[in-house]
Amino acid sequence: MNRSLQAAAIGAGTATVVTVGLMLALRLHSHGEQHAPTSQPAATTIQQQAVKPLSSVSPDSPLAGESTDAHGIPTQPPVPAAAPALPPLLVKYGPLSFAPLVRQVIPAVVNIAITQSSPDGHDHVPPQIKGTPLEKRYHDRMKRQQDEMVGAGSGFIVDATGIIVTNRHVVGGADKVVVSLSNGHEMPARLLGADPLTDIAVIKVDSPEPLPHVTWGDSRQTDIGDWILVAGNPFGFGSSVTAGIVSAVGRDLGIGSLDDFIQLDAPINPGNSGGPAFNMRGQVVAVNAAIVTPAGGSVGIGFGIPSEIVAPIVAEIEATGHVEHGWLGITLDDGDTDVGIAGVDNGGPAQKSGLRRGDIVRQVDGAPVISARMLLRSIAAARPGMVLNFGVRRGGTDLTLPVHIGPRPKNADN
Repeated sequence: MNRSLQAAAIGAGTATVVTVGLMLALRLHSHGEQHAPTSQPAATTIQQQAVKPLSSVSPDSPLAGESTDAHGIPTQPPVPAAAPALPPLLVKYGPLSFAPLVRQVIPAVVNIAITQSSPDGHDHVPPQIKGTPLEKRYHDRMKRQQDEMVGAGSGFIVDATGIIVTNRHVVGGADKVVVSLSNGHEMPARLLGADPLTDIAVIKVDSPEPLPHVTWGDSRQTDIGDWILVAGNPFGFGSSVTAGIVSAVGRDLGIGSLDDFIQLDAPINPGNSGGPAFNMRGQVVAVNAAIVTPAGGSVGIGFGIPSEIVAPIVAEIEATGHVEHGWLGITLDDGDTDVGIAGVDNGGPAQKSGLRRGDIVRQVDGAPVISARMLLRSIAAARPGMVLNFGVRRGGTDLTLPVHIGPRPKNADN
């Protein structure tokens, strides 16, 4: 029997019982106090009780079929067993709106415009604005001022005194840098320093009043699947935000020794370079640096430099105006299971510390070495003059060598 027929049958059966009860009640009333036969079904008796006038039932009297205790007080029915517990929620809540977060952080996100002398006097259209409505404005401006070309990017203020973080490729080679706040106020900026290895640059504006700023978050606490908010200046349109999730961590793009990108699925476009990626606490956990763009626009895959790499570099540039990375002068062979030293530069820090060609590097300061890329990051992240304890296997012998990190030459490969 299907559900609709079954429901109809149940409803019809209920109506039949009620009708029988009413007929019996009327028959008993017409015969005075005559009782129903003892063979009458219990359902009929219940229906007879149900059709009695409400005035004939005492408020203190137990109802038919109701249990009472020794004092005649109705007892409560037993509590049914609880339903089985549900699995715990893995995603407890999600933002109904990003507006509160945007209001908090967007005043510290800036647009960066650069001017640069054109080497040949030709009208070079910057890739950030090519194919956008700003391209016509650019051509009009170039007709009036043939010796300049314009680029656009993003940045964010990390200190109320006007310290701004962006990408090196945004401001590198610029003759003039102008920063626009979210309220439209423009200020000239000067370059404090830049790091080619990580593509990080720090610029500064001078403001008579403290500027809104944001704080660093711990990118090591960022998990795949976490919400992320990206802010910046896509295609030169001005302040803009997009949202998505962290889709991967530890991406190696082959750009440099410190490659350890966070992959974001929030739409990132040309002009977003140098802008921040925020966690849901409003902290910067990455700096937008690169996108996958077969056709020149966003395809939903972007990459950010983790804050654990950027924050110390920014602090060093503020203090000294430049960044020094560690270097050993070794060539690595990344095998299936071992990381071996394939070559050692003559007179380099590695040779002076006793490392040899053929050594298998097992540990650095107690941390296991699982890939050549990881070892290169450890060396590049170290400061010149530091000593790292290398655990190596040479032939059949395990050795521990104190290795003195040297300064990275300017012409060193990434």
